[in-house]
Amino acid sequence: MHNFRLFGLDGSRVFAQHVSRFLDEPVSSHVEQHFEDTEPYIRSNVNVRGCDVYVISSLYADSNQSVGEKFAKLLFFLGSLVDASAKRITVVAPYLPFARQDRKTESRAPISIKYLAQSLEAVGASRVLTMDVHNLSAFQNAFRIPTDTLEAKNLIADFLCGVDAGGHSQLPVEAHAPDPLIDNPDNLVVLAPDSGGMGRAKRFRNALERRLRTPNRIDVAYLDKERLSGSEVAGSKIVGNVKDKRVIILDDMISSGGTIAIAAGAVAKHGGEVWAACATHGLFVGKANENLSQIERVIVMDTIDPFRLDRDAFANRLFVIPTSMMFAQAIRRTHEEGGSISELLN
Repeated sequence: MHNFRLFGLDGSRVFAQHVSRFLDEPVSSHVEQHFEDTEPYIRSNVNVRGCDVYVISSLYADSNQSVGEKFAKLLFFLGSLVDASAKRITVVAPYLPFARQDRKTESRAPISIKYLAQSLEAVGASRVLTMDVHNLSAFQNAFRIPTDTLEAKNLIADFLCGVDAGGHSQLPVEAHAPDPLIDNPDNLVVLAPDSGGMGRAKRFRNALERRLRTPNRIDVAYLDKERLSGSEVAGSKIVGNVKDKRVIILDDMISSGGTIAIAAGAVAKHGGEVWAACATHGLFVGKANENLSQIERVIVMDTIDPFRLDRDAFANRLFVIPTSMMFAQAIRRTHEEGGSISELLN
């Protein structure tokens, strides 16, 4: 691709390498290091003058860096690319933090997603590409530069069903659940963790029905829950029928797994069975190992490395779906004039 550069910052270099294979373009070289007082230093090793630059950084805390450290280095790197006369700079953040802090929930509370947007714009970012943010409207309204948000619903549907919708799968290999739904497509319900997730649940239900060829046969329900704090929720009432149904819980994120545990308890109370718990981003913080211990199938994307989960305990229950092909397709369509991102979401 003409005048194209792709970078993968620390913590996302492996992901960037996967994306580069589908683009048939190399990951450009850069330097990331620290002074003795841990002050970061970061710069490109290649010429970016007049180039269309894509910087991949999934902004989650890992064993080496906090969210703040990754974000600071990203800002410094973007600024250096602007000063080096890059033509356009797209931030590719498979996981974007602060999306849950999208409004004032109490007096003097920060609207952190707005401040993140202002920071990226201030250093010269031209565009942001991410996946399944918590509140899409708040995310889009926070930015004055163009944004693109990919959805994981088709990847999850392909994986669970064992078949794609007409040969357009964005999974890089023939991959599906060990006991795919195509073998038994009956008695399914998609459960949203709250009423706000109903839109996402309905779009996912539609994706399942297209693959299973079961129009109007999969119901959607939601958990009537109450959030007590940033990490605590309560509630056991389900709006919708899950009795004698196999339930697929769908959320944008699994944090501590508390909501999943409450939803599973509510499903059992109402006579259903949790067949799988699916989410785009798996943070797995706090008591996630305990809260998810009774879930037979936990499905997440590779936007976050699930390093916090006990690999032995979840060896046959955790499934991580690759997103690198979808991001590569989105990057190519963004780089090429007239490319459509919306076609990836249908």
